Amino acid sequence: MTNVPELFGSNVFNENVMKERLPKAVYKALKKTIEAGNPLDPSLAESVATAMKDWAIQKGVTHYTHWFQPLTGITAEKHDSFIEPTEGGNVIMEFSGKNLIQGEPDASSFPSGGLRSTFEARGYTAWDPTSYAFIKNNTLCIPTAFCSYGGEILDKKIPLLRSMEAINKQALRILRLFGNTDAHRVTTTVGPEQEYFLVDGEMFKKRKDLRFTGRTLFGAMPPKGQELEDHYFGAIRTRVMEFMQDLDEELWKLGILAKTRHNEVAPAQHELATIYTSTNIATDNNQLVMEMMKKVASRHGLACLLHEKPFDGVNGSGKHNNWSMATDLGENLLEPGKTPRQNMQFLTFLTAVIKAVDDYQDLLRISVASAGNDHRLGANEAPPAIVSVFVGDELQAVIDSLKNDQDCKQFSHDMLDAGVSVLPNLPKDSTDRNRTSPFAFTGNKFEFRMLGSGFSLSCTNIILNSIVADTLNIFADKLENVASEDFNAALNNLLKDELKAHERIIFNGNNYSDEWVVEAEKRGLLNLRSTDAALTHYTDQKNVDMFARQGVYNLKEMQAREESLLEEYYKVLHIEVLTMLDMARKEIAPAVLTYINELAKTLEMKQAMKITAKAEKKLLDQLSWLNDKLSDDIDTLEASVTKTKAMADAETIAHYYHDEVLPKMAALRETADALEVLTAEKYWPFPTYSDLLFY
Repeated sequence: MTNVPELFGSNVFNENVMKERLPKAVYKALKKTIEAGNPLDPSLAESVATAMKDWAIQKGVTHYTHWFQPLTGITAEKHDSFIEPTEGGNVIMEFSGKNLIQGEPDASSFPSGGLRSTFEARGYTAWDPTSYAFIKNNTLCIPTAFCSYGGEILDKKIPLLRSMEAINKQALRILRLFGNTDAHRVTTTVGPEQEYFLVDGEMFKKRKDLRFTGRTLFGAMPPKGQELEDHYFGAIRTRVMEFMQDLDEELWKLGILAKTRHNEVAPAQHELATIYTSTNIATDNNQLVMEMMKKVASRHGLACLLHEKPFDGVNGSGKHNNWSMATDLGENLLEPGKTPRQNMQFLTFLTAVIKAVDDYQDLLRISVASAGNDHRLGANEAPPAIVSVFVGDELQAVIDSLKNDQDCKQFSHDMLDAGVSVLPNLPKDSTDRNRTSPFAFTGNKFEFRMLGSGFSLSCTNIILNSIVADTLNIFADKLENVASEDFNAALNNLLKDELKAHERIIFNGNNYSDEWVVEAEKRGLLNLRSTDAALTHYTDQKNVDMFARQGVYNLKEMQAREESLLEEYYKVLHIEVLTMLDMARKEIAPAVLTYINELAKTLEMKQAMKITAKAEKKLLDQLSWLNDKLSDDIDTLEASVTKTKAMADAETIAHYYHDEVLPKMAALRETADALEVLTAEKYWPFPTYSDLLFY
C-alpha cells in the first residue's frame, strides 16, 4: 500500500527540505524570494548549493543538470557530475554556489529565430529559485532560465516570469483602488488537464509515421470508432490502470499534484488533471508530466502519444488551461461571491479579461498554433479557431444589468432533485458548462480549451498574463486620478463602456454550429483557420506595443519567435511528407503489388479452368487503378515539395506548405486508405487503426 503523504515530494528540494537543511537566515531570505518576488541574494547560493548537494547525494545522485525550456517546446538538460579531483588520484563531491546559479550550455544548436548566429555558441542558464529543484533519473535537476551571451532570450521561462511580474504589478494597482493594502503579491494560477493516447509499444515501433511524426499519416477507420460513446468515463482496462497508478506515484515523488484520471472520448484516449498552482510551477510540472507519461508508458510496453491529432476520424487531444489570479492572502480575484452584481472588484477583473480576449484574439489563437493543432481545431472535439468567451446565464445577466444600468435578475441556486427518495438532493450550479467554448468562465476561473496536448503551457500563459496586465494597466491609469467621492461612478461608467465595446466576444451558444461561424464573421471576430495565417499577425503593431508596455518582449524577440514558429510549422510538415513518401513507396506499394500478383494468379488459374472469376477481376481492376493512382500521387507530392528548395523566406514556405503541399498529402492519404480497405489484412505492412485503438 503506497503511503502517499510520505511519498509526495520525496524527490523535491521543497520548502520542508530547505527549512530542515538551510541555516535559518538563508531559509528566510530564500523564502522571501520565492513568495514575495524579492531579488535573489547571490550570497545565499553557496549555502543552498551545499544543502542541495548533500540532500541529493544521500538519495544516490551523482550528477546535476540545469533543466531548461528552449524554443523547441520540450525541455533540455546537460549533465555534470559532482566529482572534483584531489591529490593522490582521488575525488570529492563538490557543488558550488556558482554552479547552482549559472551554467553554460551550447546556445548555437537551439532554435533562436535568427537572434543568434550558428557560430555564436555560448549560452547561459540561470537558476530560477521560484521553482523547486528535483531528482529525476538519479540526477539533480535545477529549473533554470536560458539566454545567450548577449542577453537574448532563448527560452520560454524568462518571458513567462516577466509576464507574471507584469500582471502582479498591474493587479496590485487595481486592488489598491479598492482599498486593499494587505495584499503584496498577485500570482496567476493554472491547473492543466492533459489528454493523451496509449497504444501498444510493439505496434508503435512498426509504424514509421508514429515514430517520426507522432501521428498516423495513413489509416482507414475501423468498423467501430467512438460512435457509441462507450469509452468516456468507462471502466479503465487493467493494463492502463497499472500504467496510471505507476504514473501517479512517479509524479507524486516529484511533488506534482496529480489528481484526476479517466478514459476520454476516443478509444485508447485518456486524461490526467493536476491541481492548480502558480503558473511558473504548473508549466514546469506539466513538462514533467508529459515526459513521465512517455517514460512510464514504455515501462508497461505501451507508447504514449501526445500529438494533437494522432488518428484521423476520432477525437484529438487537447490540454485545458484553467487560469485564474490570486493574492498572497489566498483571495481568488475571479471569485464572483454570492452577489456578483455588487462585487465591483470581481467585475473589474472580469471585464479586464473580456476586453483583453477581444483586443488580442489573434495572440490567443497564435498561442495554440501548430501544424498538429490545425487538424484538431474546428472539429467537433475541440473549440473552433474563432476565439470567444462563455460566461453563462447568471454572469450574462449581471453583465447586461451593468451595461444597461438596470437591476440584476436574481438567480435561485436550487437543489437538484433526481426524483428518487434514497438519493440526496444536490446543490445546482447557477449555469451549465459549455464544452464547445474556447474560453469559458467556470465558476472562479477561465478554462482556455484550445491548447494542443503536446504544447508547453508557457506561450499561452505568457500571452494571457500580458494582455490582462495591459488591460488592468489601462483601467488603473483611468481610475487612479479620480477623486474618491467620484470613484464608484467612474468605475461603473468604465465597466459599462468596456462591456458594451467588447460584448461581441461573448457567446454562450454552440461554438460547433455552422451558424456561429456566420455570426462570428458578422461580429467582426477573427477566424484564423491555419497556423500560417495566424502567425502573420504576431508582430502586428498593437501586439508589439502591448508587449513593450508590459516589458515582456521587444520587437526583435517577437520577430525571432514568429520566425521560429513559422520554421517549426513547415519543418514538421516536411518531415511528414518525407515519411509519407517513404511509407508509400517502401511499404504500401510493395504490399499491394504482392496482393495484386496473388489475385492475378488466382484469376489466371480460374480463367484457364473456365471458372467464373467476376469478383477477382473486379477487385483486381480496383486495386490496379488505385495502385497506379498511388504512384501518381507520390510523384505529385514529391514534385511539390521539391519546389520549396528554391524558397528562402519562412513565411512564403509556410504559406506554400499550407496551400499547395497539404492538399497533395491529403490526396495521397485518401488513395492509400482506399487501398487498405481493399487489401487482405495479412498483406498490409503495418498495424491498422483497429490494431492500435483496440489493442
